[in-house]
Amino acid sequence: MSDTDRSLPTPALPAEALAELDAAVVVLEGTSLPVRLAALVGGSVEALKRRLPEVAQRGLDGAVRRALGAAMQAALRSGPDRRPGRLPKEWLHRGLLAASGAAGGALGLVGTLAELPVSTTLLLRQVAAIAAEQGEDLTDPQVQAECLKVFALGGRSPSDDEAESGYFALRLALAEAVQTAVGRGVAQFLPGFLGAIAARFGAPVALKLSAQAAPVVGAAGGAAINLAFLEHFRAIARAHFTVRRLERRHGPALVRAAYERLRQHPVAA
Repeated sequence: MSDTDRSLPTPALPAEALAELDAAVVVLEGTSLPVRLAALVGGSVEALKRRLPEVAQRGLDGAVRRALGAAMQAALRSGPDRRPGRLPKEWLHRGLLAASGAAGGALGLVGTLAELPVSTTLLLRQVAAIAAEQGEDLTDPQVQAECLKVFALGGRSPSDDEAESGYFALRLALAEAVQTAVGRGVAQFLPGFLGAIAARFGAPVALKLSAQAAPVVGAAGGAAINLAFLEHFRAIARAHFTVRRLERRHGPALVRAAYERLRQHPVAA
């Protein structure tokens, strides 16, 4: 390397992009949905885990896979609702999710399992709408896969091994499955890809089922739990697609280097 090369400044993100990335890092590395759900029902995360009946735990993986498959075919196929004269999609989906959560909470575990495909589809519609807002092409199977990945990215817990569950670690782990799946179109994703998503999404879903199945929760609590789910995965989606937009604009290497620096030393700290 010449003296001239060594004197060149290290590339850096513009201040506005750095602020956006910092906000994304806070969400992607620090959000804890399990703790929030436990607070809603007045207990601990461990208590929620113990509360879910064994029969529900055994059938949970299949239920989550079916819910993701149904959501994939329904939500992404139709795309965000942009018809004039309608309620804004965010408030419409908040209302629908609250209603489905209320129905599930009122009917206990059976009702909660029955409404899981409905609430998952509504969540994925919100994720897709955010992706479109961030400049993504929802007709691209790769982008459709990225929408589904939000469910895995939002399934992490602060107790997870950081080396395996950090944002970029999860993106890397899912990359091979995505590349294999996208060539087959959104309607024919490989079971292995949905399985990888379900393995991460299943953890918050199990806590959601446990919370909604609690006798003291009822309809109002079920609605609150579904809205907590909505806010969590909306935040994850916005952070994820913000990172992707910045990568398209400034390059993946520069964005990742800045992300890792911010993860260790946040701007707001």
